[in-house]
Amino acid sequence: MFDRLRFLIAAAVLPTWRRALAIVQPETLLRWHREGFRLLWRRRSRAGSVERRVAHETVTLIRQMATKNRLWGAERIRGELLKLGLKVSKRTVQKYMRAVRERRGGGQTWATFIKNHANDIWCCAFVQTYDLLFKPLFLFFLLNQGSRKVVHIAATRNPTQEWTAQQLRNATMEGLTPRFLIRDRDEKFGATFDRVARGAGARVIKTAVRAPNMNPVGERFVGSLRREALDHVLLVSAQKLEDVARQYLLYFNKARPHQGIGQRIPDAPANDNHDGKIIATPVLGGLHHDYQRAA
Repeated sequence: MFDRLRFLIAAAVLPTWRRALAIVQPETLLRWHREGFRLLWRRRSRAGSVERRVAHETVTLIRQMATKNRLWGAERIRGELLKLGLKVSKRTVQKYMRAVRERRGGGQTWATFIKNHANDIWCCAFVQTYDLLFKPLFLFFLLNQGSRKVVHIAATRNPTQEWTAQQLRNATMEGLTPRFLIRDRDEKFGATFDRVARGAGARVIKTAVRAPNMNPVGERFVGSLRREALDHVLLVSAQKLEDVARQYLLYFNKARPHQGIGQRIPDAPANDNHDGKIIATPVLGGLHHDYQRAA
């Protein structure tokens, strides 16, 4: 009764009251209330965020430790921080580790394995090309992953398992043997190749099916050989293919800088001569040039 009376008096005093009137459903009011509740607690949670209490230098150090020490977990990193006088919780370490480390299973990753054992790893593969009459030719190579040096190369029209195994014998004849040998699942290798590798003291590691990234250095060499040599010559025989590949091999091992090893040359002696005249030596008929200082 009194509420209605107040509304009547207010309507008489405020003739524009209808402009401020808005009719909404009860569900709309409840939705507004829920959204306001979420905004309230979101703001309160952000105000007390852990991120504001952790120094930027500590966050950077946590991420560096997680990046450079792939075998360390959150508790191990927390221990190192305590040793340095930095007190943070395990959950805080886990939070900042996620930004730089993917979730993986136990043990080291394939990339870490390659990096740790690069100097003990050889990789091998075939490069398939075609002669003047469009008949296939095959070039086999062995390459040291650490130094990027091509150890052995040979060409044929008919790469059988016995032929491939013999190439491995030829490459390890002087006792130079890798600890690990990466190959794909091509039938040109087979059990005979693996048996020769084990006899030489190497452990054969087969890449997964359709996984060229498991042999990145070998795939990089294949691409370089094609772009820098084979795409620019006409081949008439397997011997011609091998001749071209050997010329490129000398350039690749002894004159060509490599990005993967800091622009160094795989098999070149250190040159301290920085004052002599610069001489350009043609490679592959002038397709490339080797620049050196005159003695």
